[in-house]
Amino acid sequence: MRNDLDEQPDLLGSVPFLCMHLACILSLWTGVSVAALAVCLGLYAIRMFGITAGYHRYFSHRSYETSRAFQFILACLGAMAAQKGPLWWASHHRRHHGYSDTSEDVHSPIVRGFWWSHVGWFLSRKYEETDVRLIKDLTYYSELEFLNRFHVVPPVALAVFTLALGGLLRVFAPSMNTTATQMFVWGFLISTILVYHATFVVNSLAHLIGRRRFATKDHSCNNLLIALITFGEGWHNNHHYAPSSERQGFYWWEVDISHCILKMLSWCGLVWDLQGPSSRAHRK
Repeated sequence: MRNDLDEQPDLLGSVPFLCMHLACILSLWTGVSVAALAVCLGLYAIRMFGITAGYHRYFSHRSYETSRAFQFILACLGAMAAQKGPLWWASHHRRHHGYSDTSEDVHSPIVRGFWWSHVGWFLSRKYEETDVRLIKDLTYYSELEFLNRFHVVPPVALAVFTLALGGLLRVFAPSMNTTATQMFVWGFLISTILVYHATFVVNSLAHLIGRRRFATKDHSCNNLLIALITFGEGWHNNHHYAPSSERQGFYWWEVDISHCILKMLSWCGLVWDLQGPSSRAHRK
């Protein structure tokens, strides 16, 4: 039986999340510069890749291989997005695939509605812990355990970096018209919020709006707009049909930026054994 009290938002834990949203209003006072906007978009892209290629395709699905060193880099990039640790993220996502759009799903919009699937579950005290039973293949790495426990360190370090960068540009490149506060607001706060909700729409809207190429047991859909803002995660019906495939855009017209980057990294030897969809998938 579901304990509704357990699924209530963790009020104390939700404070930073809510404050980050409210703090974006500071942009009305700081204004925006080309430099701040460029850093905002750049950090969005870096961290979206960390979530899609790292947290999702590698840690959750092990859809390709890499070295222990680059594995840690991927974990750090994902952790900078402030979506908790790699082990936490992978364990909940694996549960999602095991029970997709059923009462045991962590974030099904079909069962619990849009708000719960989009952000409610993320703030719920019920899902604070990492279910190590689902990620035994990852618990051998002490550095991942450390990062999972101290997952606030990378985003805090990134926030400090944006403040320092803004201050340095103010001193050494005054023509860029930026400040430490402006760089922090745009480079960290607004960029983080954009990554949050771009990631969350895969859990919510990608199970509600779009085209279903494959008759999977869930309600996953393919959605071009979501694919564009999430570097390929919007081909969600494809993904639920072939979850072990690193490539989620099965055809050339299905834009999958994360796959393209991983493909280039494979040419450099940083990743290898990229798994693809079966030939049966291409006949659909």
